[in-house]
Amino acid sequence: MGLPTVSSLIKLAVLMALLSEGTVALAVEGPSTPRRFSADDIFELEWARSPALSPDGRQVIWVRAGYDRVTDRPKGALWVTDVNSGSSEPLVTGRGSYHSPRFSPDGSRLAYIASEDKASSLMVRWLASGRETKVADLEHSPRQVRWSPDGKQLAFVLFTPAEGLDLSASKARKPGNAEWADPMRFTDNLVFRFDGRGFLQEGADQIYIVPSHGGTPHKITSSANGFSDPVWNRDGGMLYFVGNEAERAEMDPIESEIYTFDLATREQRAITDRDGPDHSPAIAPAGKGLAWLGYDDQRVSYQQTELYVRLAENQAPKLLTANFDHSLSDISWSEDGQTVLAQATVEGQIHLVEIDMQGGVTTLVRSIGGTSLGRPYAAGDHAVIGTGASRVIAWTMGARERPADLVIQVGGKEPAVVTDLNSDLLAAISAPNIIELQVPSRLDGLNVEAWMAIPEGVEADGTAPMILEIHGGPFAMYADTFAAEIQRYAAEGYVTVWANPRGSTGYGEQYAREIDQAYPGPDHEDLMSVVDKVVELGWVDPHRLFITGGSGGGVLSAYATGMTDRFAAAAVIKPVINWFTMALAADIGVMVSRHWIRGEPWKEPQKYFDLSPIRVVGNVTTPTLVMVGEEDWRTPTWEAEQWYTALKMQGVPAAYARVPGASHSIAARPSNMASKVDAIMSWFARFDPAKAADTE
Repeated sequence: MGLPTVSSLIKLAVLMALLSEGTVALAVEGPSTPRRFSADDIFELEWARSPALSPDGRQVIWVRAGYDRVTDRPKGALWVTDVNSGSSEPLVTGRGSYHSPRFSPDGSRLAYIASEDKASSLMVRWLASGRETKVADLEHSPRQVRWSPDGKQLAFVLFTPAEGLDLSASKARKPGNAEWADPMRFTDNLVFRFDGRGFLQEGADQIYIVPSHGGTPHKITSSANGFSDPVWNRDGGMLYFVGNEAERAEMDPIESEIYTFDLATREQRAITDRDGPDHSPAIAPAGKGLAWLGYDDQRVSYQQTELYVRLAENQAPKLLTANFDHSLSDISWSEDGQTVLAQATVEGQIHLVEIDMQGGVTTLVRSIGGTSLGRPYAAGDHAVIGTGASRVIAWTMGARERPADLVIQVGGKEPAVVTDLNSDLLAAISAPNIIELQVPSRLDGLNVEAWMAIPEGVEADGTAPMILEIHGGPFAMYADTFAAEIQRYAAEGYVTVWANPRGSTGYGEQYAREIDQAYPGPDHEDLMSVVDKVVELGWVDPHRLFITGGSGGGVLSAYATGMTDRFAAAAVIKPVINWFTMALAADIGVMVSRHWIRGEPWKEPQKYFDLSPIRVVGNVTTPTLVMVGEEDWRTPTWEAEQWYTALKMQGVPAAYARVPGASHSIAARPSNMASKVDAIMSWFARFDPAKAADTE
């Protein structure tokens, strides 16, 4: 995939005026007979992510991400872009994957993580000479690396093993050449396995510091529960970080406080104390102000993440976003200390907003996104340096037609797209036309935002097949950005529809809470309203409707087939089927019982049953493919298996697909993404009335 020349950047400049209002379509020349987007094309996609701006605002270092066809995993290289010219060149490449770039305070060095040969290292590179060093040999992968203000030290998070329960009392003698069974695993922890990590090793994340030129890491925390998010104060004598030191922290997994650690006195103390999460600390430039994110826990299934500031050490926290009804993330202070910048989820988009000390909100960018490659989740990154006319903003741009490119804006000038990562691939491919829909719910008229990808050549003649693709979460948000799975469905002729029914984030706290203790339920009515609208518009054959979704979308796709027989076939991916087993055996089971159901299964069994899709399985006649990762501990395999077994016992056509080695992120490896989508379409083809008629 090539990067643009200066002349190609000039051609792209005419598109920039549209960026302030949303995403843009990049016009490229291609062959006269475009081909379809194939499973093999997934491996060729690239995207920009994790931009980091130099302190002087002259350079952006970013991750050029893609898929490694040999290792079958995502891979990243570090590239550097000159802000003034827009020219880019490689900085760190190789056989591994390189990510998490962080400039030193003076801009002369770069810290980053190198993942090579199944091991990760903390590296520092001297940018002028290109020389670099491994800062330390570490047993586990470091995370959240932060420079000290003088550039002499690095703070980071590192998993640290600890002694656990051991009941191995056997004194049986093992012969030297014997092949005995592996020893037993013991635990007395409530959470002993976690999705993406499997059975947990005894230990916790701790905060370390190490000399930035290399040396011995020094552990500064000792917590049974772990700490994260280290941030230096302005003189480098203190660290702020986040943790939960409650006596039974595992019983309240969303709880956290912000702590300080004085490096001279080694005193650690909590500076927040409310019931609810406090996290993401950010220090004001003058050193006296602190901003952070959190909320007062009301023990409901969804709450908006708010911004708080404390401008002096003894001052009470001030809530700045009481009148801004959107969740925030990725906060930082402006250089003059007068405002805080943050990413906000807003009605299918990610905005960069600036919030002043009176709570006023100004939107700076509306097009952050493009880093979720499989399904169209809203995800993206940004970086900011400077204020006023000297402010530089770099962000990953979400667009309907391609994965994220890097955009740079200087002061009040027009934004400039400085990469062109996929034109050499996508120019040869016919892309679907994406249409936005605003649909009143048949339940109560509540507006639901949705999108429809119409394959090239499909007319509104009522003959095309349709796939409804439902997001997970359920407290999450889809966007109108490029997604490989949507592209594949459309390439095979399916009008593909995705939506943000009530329960989705980005539309205000009340919209998300509409499914509190009512999920699945009213959100199903929203989704069926979207399907009704697509049929009404004449794009699809009402007898050729198909439904799929993963995680929370698996819940809703299963539930839908118990509520209606309108779908010719379904693919239920990594669902929750039974809230009893979810609450007692999933990695987030405590959150289910404490915040979602708000009661223990043995005390309120009827409540659990009434909310479980398994209660409607007796109504299902829809042929169903059930799929789950074999190492999924978020919605474990037995959730999918309960639905599959119930269908088979009733004689409903059903198939079960287990994905070896896959966690809840079932399509994290590109081959799994391709296989997942192909399996779903193969299943749908078996029960497509039009295709069945063709074979008769």
